[in-house]
Amino acid sequence: MTFLKRLAASAAALPLVAAFALAPTGAAAQPDYPTKPVRIIAPFPAGSGPDANARELAAELTKILGQSFYVENRPGASNIIGTEVAAKAANDGYSLYIGTTSSLSVVPHLYGKLPFNAERDFAPISLLGVLNTGLIATPSVPAKDARELVAQLKAKPDSVTVATQGIGSYSHLSAVWFNSVAGVKSNLVPYNSNSPYADLLAGQIQLMFDGLPAAATNVQAGKLKLLAITGRERHPSFPNVPTFAEQGLPDYTPIAWQGLLAPAGTAPAILEKLSAAMAKVCQSPELAKKWRDYGGELRCNTPAEFTAFIQADRAMWGKVVRAAGVKLD
Repeated sequence: MTFLKRLAASAAALPLVAAFALAPTGAAAQPDYPTKPVRIIAPFPAGSGPDANARELAAELTKILGQSFYVENRPGASNIIGTEVAAKAANDGYSLYIGTTSSLSVVPHLYGKLPFNAERDFAPISLLGVLNTGLIATPSVPAKDARELVAQLKAKPDSVTVATQGIGSYSHLSAVWFNSVAGVKSNLVPYNSNSPYADLLAGQIQLMFDGLPAAATNVQAGKLKLLAITGRERHPSFPNVPTFAEQGLPDYTPIAWQGLLAPAGTAPAILEKLSAAMAKVCQSPELAKKWRDYGGELRCNTPAEFTAFIQADRAMWGKVVRAAGVKLD
């Protein structure tokens, strides 16, 4: 071969060499992801309501993607411990994270310094579901709905006791938010380590604002009652319970949510595959019924939509926390 022909052959091979040199390596280059078990880091305790949802999600993803997905609980410090573990995990697609209202929307406003950045350290994949917030009352409360309760509290401030699961908790901030938009004052009683539901069932406290899973069974059994529920419309599992908006409080809109995220920098191809799998998760009639039965809604979306959802939710809770003047450090 002449020198000119050899030169031409070498030049023709350069693009192919460059393509191999630039080809992605590791998980990003694996079209058959996942090839090994995937952990889902959960910042809440095993056996809790959110944990049950996370385990059901893991089971669905295992069926859809043909590889084992499992939950690793890292509870503590207002979800901070598990969130930090997830934020610092390898971004290879084999460590995912179940985010919540508390961990990604509320906690960033409660602490001046955190070992993670809720906005920059995660790549949202999809929402899993939302849980409407209920105004839960012991049956002895005379008010039939939120409107009557507001009237009572305007006539007699602090005349009812409202349980909260500690300062800065979802239930506490939801109660503060209600007092603000309704223009009333109630007696907030913080419970730090013990659940307030036993005292609520016993009638020792009168009200609580909370996501509905913990109360749904007792509400349906008539041991507790719902005065109002958040949401754009009445919930199919509680069709006789009016929304807050129906009762003159359209600006009272707290919801609890859970969703799937990955560490920032995870390959787009992996995020896309997980997003497509989440869309299939939300097609499960059995899972949809479970969420619906306890006052929620199974709801998935795209990474872009989930990102926008979290940003809007975080901004909303930021206003609530600032108005409440709560800081935990």
